[in-house]
Amino acid sequence: MNYEFIKVSHQDHLCIITIDRPDALNALSPATSFEMAEAFDTFEANKNLWVAIVTGSGDKAFSVGGDIKVMVNAEQAEDYVLPESGYGGLTSRVGCHKPIIAAVNGLALGGGFEVALAADIIIAAEGAVFGLPEPKIGTAAVAGGMHRLVRQIGLKAAMGILLTADSVSAQEGHRLGFVNSVVPGDQLMEAAFNTALKIIQCAPLAIQATKQAVMEGLNFASLDELQQAQKDGQFDRLETMFQSRDIKEGLTAFVEKRKPNWQAK
Repeated sequence: MNYEFIKVSHQDHLCIITIDRPDALNALSPATSFEMAEAFDTFEANKNLWVAIVTGSGDKAFSVGGDIKVMVNAEQAEDYVLPESGYGGLTSRVGCHKPIIAAVNGLALGGGFEVALAADIIIAAEGAVFGLPEPKIGTAAVAGGMHRLVRQIGLKAAMGILLTADSVSAQEGHRLGFVNSVVPGDQLMEAAFNTALKIIQCAPLAIQATKQAVMEGLNFASLDELQQAQKDGQFDRLETMFQSRDIKEGLTAFVEKRKPNWQAK
């Protein structure tokens, strides 16, 4: 498909989605979010794509979030329509079991930060800045940012960011724990590619089973309940993994001391 506001490329088992509105600091207009939603839908549906990287064009911004100019021109709040999968086609995409890496190349504010928080791994350029400044314009981070941040770094640290609406550096994000690694800006995509390659070298069905079990496991109150749910087969990706050809291939390759040939089957 031809996109107007994003770029999409596929490299072997990797999907790269780039928000391509650098003149607008990669703001997530509704049209941009709908294009990203379609790109992520394609990524999820394609069995040959195992990992996605989402990033922004240029070196100034990953995304500064919702397009304020479009919001101002909307007659009512509900006129600012987003896809069911949320900002960037990602913030409400709770059922995606494939890994997603956010390569944050600059400002990640508001909905842009929420998109990054919705990814599984955040790799940030040294000059990246994160923040949820919504209260400064009379609103709140309702696309999951408030809740994800608390769960990822704890209550007090998250409240310090949420209630002041202050921004934090990539280095501070790494210290707090929502950023996995910080690299020089000119090495950002290389670092993201290397992380994706490490994931791709693992069995894709095992990776998907792991992500599903971890993310859905957060809904259980105790480890005992979680382990029982696992035994009861409530995580279908684990069942798929155990019944796959790949699990036998992995064991056989280990014994034969060779690289496994994953088929995602």
